Amino acid sequence: MFNEKVLSVILGGGQGTRLYPLTGSRSKPAVPIAGKYRLVDIPISNCINSNIKRMYVLTQFNSASLNRHIKNTYHFSFFSSAFVDILAAEQTPDNKTWYQGTADAVRQGMHHFLKNEFDYFLILSGDQLYHMDYNLMVKQHIDTGADITIGTVPVNAKEAPGFGIMKTDATNNITSFIEKPNSGLLPEWTSPTGAEMEAEGRHYLGSMGIYVFNRQLLVDLMADKSTVDFGKEIIPQAIGKRKVCSYQFEGYWTDIGNIESFFEANIGLTDDLPKFNLYDVAQRVYTRARILPTSKISGTSLVKSVVAEGCIIKADKIESSVIGIRSRIGKGSVITKTYMMGTDFYESLEEIEKRNISILAGIGENCKITNTIIEKNCRIGDNVTINGGEHLEDQETESYVVKEGIVVLKKEAVIPHGTVIG
Repeated sequence: MFNEKVLSVILGGGQGTRLYPLTGSRSKPAVPIAGKYRLVDIPISNCINSNIKRMYVLTQFNSASLNRHIKNTYHFSFFSSAFVDILAAEQTPDNKTWYQGTADAVRQGMHHFLKNEFDYFLILSGDQLYHMDYNLMVKQHIDTGADITIGTVPVNAKEAPGFGIMKTDATNNITSFIEKPNSGLLPEWTSPTGAEMEAEGRHYLGSMGIYVFNRQLLVDLMADKSTVDFGKEIIPQAIGKRKVCSYQFEGYWTDIGNIESFFEANIGLTDDLPKFNLYDVAQRVYTRARILPTSKISGTSLVKSVVAEGCIIKADKIESSVIGIRSRIGKGSVITKTYMMGTDFYESLEEIEKRNISILAGIGENCKITNTIIEKNCRIGDNVTINGGEHLEDQETESYVVKEGIVVLKKEAVIPHGTVIG
């Protein structure tokens, strides 16, 4: 049985330019994380764990791989009304435009949503990493008689300018809102966050981009077609006119909308006690079930690293790195603080000979790679050095991009033998 009062809408985001080149050929929710998952698996898994099993994923850009992943992953019983459906932006006789913002995306899908019986909309983002029981948020929404409930996370003064900041009273009612305030305004925007959070300097409530709306209210709000975004228009305009409440979340949560935060979130999974726990049976992260062999590791020193299924590794050392499915790493190579996404296929000896492949998929022999994201299906030759770090300026070449000192090899890039980057 699942929660029939709630319908979940997962926003796939815009073009994802801050995550380029990872979004060069796929939508943001389809970006691979943690060696075997996709970003969209996080909110979908949270919904399933919360027994909310009717979900729409809204997307606009490069949706083919996302479509394929969801089709191959989320199968519910034939006798169940549970589903995960993708709604790509579509032009209709009544609407000639693509999604203009988060609220406009929901507005354009409203005729699909309202075919279902439910009382509350749960609006989620497709590019965040966290575990959350949404039922607790929905329960607070009902108990307080709120019209809108906004998920908020306590942040410190350094983090606050990157968020929409809420100001609340002692009963969690949101009294005002400001979008990404500069540091000079912050003293006016503190809220009660609890003794533990305040002891850590977390005096400000940042919006998580997670909302619960009463069904009829959101239908009514969507009638005004001049409002296209939740954070910039719908929420600020509702404060003072509607009962808007804060649901304070104190667990691990990170927005992984840019390369630096994406990289740090993945490398953080290699910690002895990672902030995001993939090993919690009660909060499983679901993904496509692949039939892959176990990983084979020969003569390799593994230090604080995560290795997915189906890998063949002969490296000298792998440290503080995430190695994705079907990865191949040659003898003598040293991989440090690197996220290797892996490959979508194995190459047979027949294919290698037939296609005269000189650089195999994966990492060759005697390579030294650090501070790097290696996209899917890359080919790195022997004796390659990639040394990411702050000494590198942002740049883009045919085969890689440098952002914030992190070298990102483009999907299916070929790096010749002996190449030195950084």
